[in-house]
Amino acid sequence: MAEIVLEDVSRVFPGGITAVEQLTLQVRDGELLVLVGPSGCGKTTTLRLIAGLEPANSGSISIAGRKVNRVAPRHRDVAMVFQGHALYPHLTVRQNLAFGLELRRGRSLRRGWRRWTNGKPIDGHDIDRQEVDSRVQAAAQTLGVEPLLERTPAELSGGERQRVALGRALVRRPAVFLLDEPLSNLDALLRASLRSEIKRLHQSLAATMVYVTHDQAEAMSLGDRIAILDAGRLQQIGQPLEVYRHPANRFVAGFLGSPPMNLIDATVETSRSEAGESAVLRGGGWSVTVEQRWLPGEAAGGRVVWGVRPEDIRTNRTVPGPESPAASRQSGRVRLAARLSLVEPLGDASILHLVPPACNTASPAGENRVLLMKTDGSGRAAGEQVEVWFDAAQLHWFDALTGRSIHGFEANNR
Repeated sequence: MAEIVLEDVSRVFPGGITAVEQLTLQVRDGELLVLVGPSGCGKTTTLRLIAGLEPANSGSISIAGRKVNRVAPRHRDVAMVFQGHALYPHLTVRQNLAFGLELRRGRSLRRGWRRWTNGKPIDGHDIDRQEVDSRVQAAAQTLGVEPLLERTPAELSGGERQRVALGRALVRRPAVFLLDEPLSNLDALLRASLRSEIKRLHQSLAATMVYVTHDQAEAMSLGDRIAILDAGRLQQIGQPLEVYRHPANRFVAGFLGSPPMNLIDATVETSRSEAGESAVLRGGGWSVTVEQRWLPGEAAGGRVVWGVRPEDIRTNRTVPGPESPAASRQSGRVRLAARLSLVEPLGDASILHLVPPACNTASPAGENRVLLMKTDGSGRAAGEQVEVWFDAAQLHWFDALTGRSIHGFEANNR
């Protein structure tokens, strides 16, 4: 069992720079957990803390039920794949793959492992030459680098080098794999291909893996669970789709998604009419009217941040058939008049930039907030006046001061 547990772990660098602050995290046995967040959020530092390459200033780190705070990196039974390939240029691919196992055949290192395990050898640390060759051949076959075994790194492409780096970790059969942005230096097509290979590799090995990336699309596609970090603190952890659909705070909502969620700071004004009670959300140049029943109680009469995903916004032409005002109120549909300021065709989709109809494009950026809309087709041109809509049930609500998620009628009654 290779469960990893971090309890209130902090890492403060000289000069008082806090990289990780009171991080509590559990990586389940056999799980692929992805650490994701912007640059400088503490992802790589967390990985290095698990590997033992950075000391924790406080807190506890356990691997497979054993506290490892004072255990040397080579004795933690982890294998790490770095952003750079870190291959030995004078060795062949075969020799690079075997290098870690050859080191472990050394007498002094083997004695160190036996001291840590009370004299009981761990699989992979008392092996003979035949076993080394067998593991190298199996890893090369798994990663498709068999024809490259006698080449040096200089004779390989970037993708082939990264496969060899993965293979070097694979042959060791560690308790834990740690991958630090291993695909970030590759082009988009190769990155997608190797991402699929890593996912298949994890499924076949059922190994515990911690994967670090700043690419939220990579995190969503790879992870059994994802953990979002910001400024050294854990913001949310959960299954990718669950985190995407129910972000815990404004930061997570704005980070996950391509394009990210539209987030508008607004004041809340309530009113009553023959149609019933409603609330008007004014902010960012927009005036959005929603029925009172959709508004979180914590937002009534004050300030709130409302958000909607770009893919949840539709043009009026996509409304199925004519709809009366009463039917619109019943469905909770919210309508907006807007002007297209920019169209980004992406091939299979288009990103439409929406601004208020009377928006002056020369006005300060903070005065009018652009709404992004993602659609499977465009046929639109910049400057066109459009009507868009979205369901009130698809609105996300966040506290204007703390940024934490608050819930409206639909979220509390689904």
